[in-house]
Amino acid sequence: MNILFTAAEVFPFAKSGGLGDVASYLPKEWEKLGHHVIVIMPKYRSIDIAKHGITPTNIVVPVPMGHWTEHARLWQGVLPGSNVKVYFLESEYYEREGIYGNPDGYPDNDKRFIFLSRAVFEAAKILNFTPDIVHANDWHTAYVMPFLKIHYRNDKHFSRAAGVYSIHNAIFQGMADPRTVLPLAGFGLDQFYTGSWFEHSGLVNAMKMGIMFADKITTVSPTYANEIRYTEQGYGMQSALNARAADFIGILNGVDYCEWNPAIDHRLYATYTPGKLDGKLINKLSYLRDNGVAETASFADMPLIGMVSRLTDQKGVDLVEQSLEYLMNSFPIRFTIIGSGAAQYENFFRYIARKYASRAIVHIGYDDVIAHRIEAASDIFLMPSRFEPCGLNQMYSLKYGTIPVVRSTGGLADTVQEFSHTTGRGNGFVFHEATTGDLTWAVDRAVNTYFHKPVWHSIMQNAMACDYSASRSAESYINVFTWALEKVR
Repeated sequence: MNILFTAAEVFPFAKSGGLGDVASYLPKEWEKLGHHVIVIMPKYRSIDIAKHGITPTNIVVPVPMGHWTEHARLWQGVLPGSNVKVYFLESEYYEREGIYGNPDGYPDNDKRFIFLSRAVFEAAKILNFTPDIVHANDWHTAYVMPFLKIHYRNDKHFSRAAGVYSIHNAIFQGMADPRTVLPLAGFGLDQFYTGSWFEHSGLVNAMKMGIMFADKITTVSPTYANEIRYTEQGYGMQSALNARAADFIGILNGVDYCEWNPAIDHRLYATYTPGKLDGKLINKLSYLRDNGVAETASFADMPLIGMVSRLTDQKGVDLVEQSLEYLMNSFPIRFTIIGSGAAQYENFFRYIARKYASRAIVHIGYDDVIAHRIEAASDIFLMPSRFEPCGLNQMYSLKYGTIPVVRSTGGLADTVQEFSHTTGRGNGFVFHEATTGDLTWAVDRAVNTYFHKPVWHSIMQNAMACDYSASRSAESYINVFTWALEKVR
């Protein structure tokens, strides 16, 4: 089938979180399955066009915006390791720092992403691409769904296309003043009223539109699908999702094992496999040396606890802030982290690096090489999220034999199971309540088990045997696409 895919971020061109990874691997996997995919995204100023071989075309795309027409120049490239074409929209909307405008977002983000959502259709028409499926992701491209069903329902390029909308994080919904955004999107204010598909709590809600106008709706793990229907994690979308329950599916995100695989990872100090784990120790020792840790008697034996995370409350960083000094003082551990976010947390981890200079390694920001090396060098990976739609780092950790300590929520609950000393089953350590006591007890179990080497080796083998491959996730999406087409044809 022909698949038109759009998202605000796609790795390696632009990425702020898991959406960028998923938006990269799914199109590549669909191509492997024999489908024809094109990706359309913004051409952000931060994208390194020379590095990624992105070139301009002579195509200028007219984009209806309210009562006037704006324009975008089209650039083209390919997803690395594939033949999937990626088209980039050049516009003044994207000639800015970053993707969304951190920390609070650009004030005209609603306009920037309405432009993207409308340009997707106009670009596809000029490219003479007739999709079977139009797939949009998160609130940034949620307008694609009502555009498909209203503005383009009689267009020959799209009249037989089904729309699939994926929720990667329900907390970000794209709420805006109807007087501003509805005219821009070509919808009348008469379509905005209490209970309409455009309205939620007196504002236009992009995510609600995506949910209500899509033929099928997905989210990124089965547990998260239940959480956002039945708990406060739905952030007001519970009623909309329950109204569409028959068309709502949780599909666990997958891992691109071409990017995250210790057997072939060129970013590591040494590669390794489940049958030959010497390389994992080399990664740990080399990482410690590179970061100035003195080679004492405990240099190799002390467990290294790692984190790769945005520094936000969602990720449970407040729990780490409250418990880390106790852990450092109570257990023979080292700690390392790479991440950025709230200034409060950045300053806290800088303080930890100063106070525990021989045992704590802190990187503020993001660096892909360092992230991979932390995954390989660490013995334990800490992921205490308050909520986690899917999470990818715990799945990366499993592949790297780095045992996750996680809170049981969302995709973490779907991928990490408590290790049982009785049965020998399980691949990590799990806590349930978002408290420092529960977190500390889980770390205690992990650290004590670490020093029982035969048992720890068994957990590593369990973890590395897990298969959360992107191909499985991609096949599940194709099933959803097939069901969506049955609704429109």
